[in-house]
Amino acid sequence: MSQQNELSKQSSIVVTGAAGFIGSCMVQYLNEQGYENLILVDDFGVEAKRVNWESKIYSHIIERQSFFDWIEQNDPQIDYVFHLGARTDTTEFNYAIHQELNVDYSKSIWKYCAAKQVPLVYASSAATYGAGELGYDDEHSIIDKLHPLNPYGVSKNEFDKLAILQIHTPPFWAGLKFFNVYGPNEYHKGRMASVIFHSVNQINKEGYVKLFRSHKKEFRDGEQLRDFVYVKDVVKVMYWMMQQSQKETEKQHSTAAGVFTSYTNSLKSGMYNLGAGKARSFNDLVKSTFKGLDLQPKIEYIDMPEDIRDKYQYYTEANMQKLISAGYTEPFYSLEEGVDDYVRNYLKEGKIW
Repeated sequence: MSQQNELSKQSSIVVTGAAGFIGSCMVQYLNEQGYENLILVDDFGVEAKRVNWESKIYSHIIERQSFFDWIEQNDPQIDYVFHLGARTDTTEFNYAIHQELNVDYSKSIWKYCAAKQVPLVYASSAATYGAGELGYDDEHSIIDKLHPLNPYGVSKNEFDKLAILQIHTPPFWAGLKFFNVYGPNEYHKGRMASVIFHSVNQINKEGYVKLFRSHKKEFRDGEQLRDFVYVKDVVKVMYWMMQQSQKETEKQHSTAAGVFTSYTNSLKSGMYNLGAGKARSFNDLVKSTFKGLDLQPKIEYIDMPEDIRDKYQYYTEANMQKLISAGYTEPFYSLEEGVDDYVRNYLKEGKIW
């Protein structure tokens, strides 16, 4: 291993939301790549999340509300920040909660990264697109025109709007609009866990899966479409962004110490969609879940609650061209491959990643 690679493995990386679903998977992936000098930030008092982080390798574990006091007192050398902590409950309609965790806390993270010139990748959401009236293109020009359907989506979009207007920025930053992410380490999420997770529980208990009927004539029952993306692809993209931005930061330091100009000709700072880039039906998702359990599919359709019918998304599909144009060439898991891995290697055994 080269000296440069050895040094990079010593990089100090902050992961917020490290006890949660995507955050804990990011920590695991970094561990598998040889990164152990990790600073984990979250609310670690939630006992249901303990299994997600207790076996990980890290240097520090910091409570979310103490993080900024801790960095002020210790002034650590931080090389990268993955800000994945958020309130993600789309059924939480008290906007003040989303404002505090998804906007105000994110502003503090941004301020620190800009002041210390630390690259930042943060979690946005496809919920910012609302009903998809303007499509699913990750262009900055439409962000101010989007109409999210719930307070969670509003809060994510509010921070995105702030980010693209900032003059004082980290040397590199990316807001990732996660689509329907599924995969291991979501046992704690309750009703907000993926359809796959709930389907396995239903199958084990009742032998069949319930899906919503369609209330639009152009869609058959269970044929509502989503962009489902496996969490293992999500963390690979984030890791690739870290590698690319570290290379450019090193180049900038060597040519003009402390002076940061435009980022690269390929991976530029900004908003990026992160989905599989292919809309698939809930029927396909559930059939793949049954297959992962080596069972024949049995699906029953139930009426969608009236209070959500007007806000229900019948179609989402990420336009992934911006990420591809930036140089990301790794293939994504197909729906069948991702669901099979998740069901066989994690859900069936009750394992985490």
